[in-house]
Amino acid sequence: MADLPIWFKGTETASWVTRFTVGDDPMWDMMLLPFDAAASLAHAAGLVTAGILTEDELTSLDGAFSELADAFENGEIQISLKDEDCHTVIERFLTEKVGDIGKKIHTGRSRNDQVLAAIRLWLRFNLDDVAGEVESLALQLADMADSHQDQFLPGYTHLQRAMPSTVAMWAAGYSESLVEDLDLVLNARRRINASPLGSGAGYGIPYVKLPRQEVAESLGFDRIQENVTAVQLSRGKYELEVVHALLQCAATINRLASDVVLYASAEFGFVRLDDALTTGSSIMPQKKNPDIAELARATMHRLSGEFQVLLGIPANLPSGYHRDLQLTKGAVMKAVLIQKDLLEATKGLLAGLSFKAETLDAAKDPDLFATAAALSDVVKGKPFREAYRDAAKSPQKWAEQAFTKLSEAYSTVGTPGNVSTKNIRDRLRSMR
Repeated sequence: MADLPIWFKGTETASWVTRFTVGDDPMWDMMLLPFDAAASLAHAAGLVTAGILTEDELTSLDGAFSELADAFENGEIQISLKDEDCHTVIERFLTEKVGDIGKKIHTGRSRNDQVLAAIRLWLRFNLDDVAGEVESLALQLADMADSHQDQFLPGYTHLQRAMPSTVAMWAAGYSESLVEDLDLVLNARRRINASPLGSGAGYGIPYVKLPRQEVAESLGFDRIQENVTAVQLSRGKYELEVVHALLQCAATINRLASDVVLYASAEFGFVRLDDALTTGSSIMPQKKNPDIAELARATMHRLSGEFQVLLGIPANLPSGYHRDLQLTKGAVMKAVLIQKDLLEATKGLLAGLSFKAETLDAAKDPDLFATAAALSDVVKGKPFREAYRDAAKSPQKWAEQAFTKLSEAYSTVGTPGNVSTKNIRDRLRSMR
C-alpha cells in the first residue's frame, strides 16, 4: 500500500497515466518539500486550536518534522512518480513515525491549498535572494559609474554615432533601470505573500473551524485570501506577476549584454573581457567568444517562454481547480532559478570587463558634437531651427565643441560629465 497514491480507493491507475499526470513534479517538489513541511507544521498548530489535535500530539508531530528535516538534509528523502508529490512523502513519513497522529495532518486541507502555501513560501524565500542580487548588480554598476565619471563613450541612435556620452552614463543608466526592476520584484513578493491555507479544494472546510489568520501570521504571510474561491482564481496570476517582474529585469540585462557583445567586437573594441569569461572555437585558434554575454542576452527569451505558459494555461478555464494549473508550478519555479543564474552571470561578466580608454578617446568624432554647436548659438539668442541649419553647414564648429569639457557643456544631473549615483543609492536603501 505504501506505493499507492494517498487518494487510492480500490482501482489502481495504469503506469502511463501516472507518468503523464505526475510529469516532472517530483523534481520541483524536492525543492518544495522543506516549505511544505513548514506550512504543514503551522497547519498542525492550527488543528490544535480547532480541537482536532492535542498539544501532546502536536509535540509528537514536531519531533517527527525534525526527523524529516534531518532525513532531507542527509539526502534520505526521495520523491518517486508513485509518490506523486512531496505532500504524500511528508504524510507517509509522519504516519510511519507517529502512527495515527500522522493520519490527522491532512484534516482541513486539500493538496490544492497545500501546494500553493509551499510554492508561495518558496517564492518568498527565493525572491528575497533575487532582490538582493538585483540590488547588488545595481550597486556594481553604480560603482562602475563613479569610477568612470569622465571616460568618453560615443552615444548611438540607429547604431550610428549620435551624441557624446560617458561610461558613467552607460553604467548609471543600467543601474537606475535595475532599481525600477527591483521595485517590480518587491511588489511581486508582496503580491504572493498571501496565505491560501484553509481554502481546501477551493470551497472551504466544513465543520472544522480553522484559525486561518493565526496560521497565516505564524508563517509570515501578510494576509489571507478571505474568500476561498479567490485562491484558485489567483493561481497562475500571482505566478505571472512574479515572472513579469523577472522578465523586466532580464530585459534590462538583455540590452546591457547586447552592448557588451557589440563593444567587445573588433569593429568597436571599446571593452576587454577577461580571458576567463570567454570561450574558444574548436576550429579557430584565435577566437575569444563572449558567450556569457550572448547567453545572458538570450535568457530574456527563455523567461518570456515561461511567461507565455503562465499567461496561457489559466486562460479560458472555468472557476475552481483544474489539473492544467499544475503546470504553473514548474513554469514559475524554473523562471526564478533561471533568473538567479542570470544575475550571478551578469555580475561576473561586469567584474571581468574593462573599458579600453585609448580606443574610446579615439572615437571622439567631431560629428558627435553637432548638436552642442547648434545649442551653443541658441543660448546666445539664435532661434533653434536657425541654429540647427547653420550648425549643419559648419563642421568646423563641431570640432571646436569636441574640445570643450563635457561638464562645462552639460549642467543637468545625469548627463555627460554630471553623473551622480546618489539617488540610485538612496532609493536602494529605502527599498531594503
